[in-house]
Amino acid sequence: MKTYRWHWAKILLIAFWSLWPLSIEAGLSKLYGVTITNPWKQLPAIIDALKSLAKKPTARIVFDAGVSASDYKNIVIQIHKVSGTMGELVDSSEVKNYSLAQYLNRTKTYLNTLQGYIDIWEIGNEINGEWLGNTSSVVAKMTGAYDLVKQQKGKTALTLYYNQGCYSRADHEMFAWVKKNIPLRMKQGLDYVFISYYEDDCNNLEPDWPTVFQKLGSLFPNSKLGFGECGTTNKNVKEEFIYNYYTLTINHPRFILGGFWWYFDSSANGGPGDMVPKTKPLWSVLNAAIQY
Repeated sequence: MKTYRWHWAKILLIAFWSLWPLSIEAGLSKLYGVTITNPWKQLPAIIDALKSLAKKPTARIVFDAGVSASDYKNIVIQIHKVSGTMGELVDSSEVKNYSLAQYLNRTKTYLNTLQGYIDIWEIGNEINGEWLGNTSSVVAKMTGAYDLVKQQKGKTALTLYYNQGCYSRADHEMFAWVKKNIPLRMKQGLDYVFISYYEDDCNNLEPDWPTVFQKLGSLFPNSKLGFGECGTTNKNVKEEFIYNYYTLTINHPRFILGGFWWYFDSSANGGPGDMVPKTKPLWSVLNAAIQY
């Protein structure tokens, strides 16, 4: 089913992309997201790749552990000139390494330093992941960061980890965790709720995304919905995955896409990414997909 859809999408995109209208709900704009994990080496090439896309993208910047907000300021300012921005305060792999006080202090510092240049603050990443640490501690960090951003009138995003059929502990299944651990003020007040999903990590499961997002929308009645992270290390299916996720149609009034391909500028091991510089073939694949 996935291959069939990708095959025809590819044909239509290459031949007729300029004729396809966007299916955007009135008053809502799609986010065409990419993730930037290593802006230090090739910022000019990243900026060029972003500004050359046919649709204005949103760059999700992963703020490294142990790096001060001031070190990122010039980078964020430059990226914000050509792109929307989302700041990931702490990656899921690092959450357990922060005490509550450290997590909240980091949030305050980044907010104060980068205010006006970050459009959306990702206050929790893959928040139900089994590797983040003690659940009560994770919840305290998540809610504390949410409250701090809201106090400054910032836009908040929470990224969940879709793990149906590939979790070890049932209480960390995405929907179970949400129902038990996210307070009502967040369920009603989050601006964006995203799903992180890597097929490589979950037995190549292809979820029924319309059903998943309908269920998610019922739990977060006011939030915009989409993908906050996706990607694959398998070179043979990268093109297919990009088309699948960036052309996906969900019949939900608050679905705004996202995507946020993890390997935009850098690979999993810190090497070259998929789409920077823009001469890379997968940059053209992305550019065609976002015009679908």
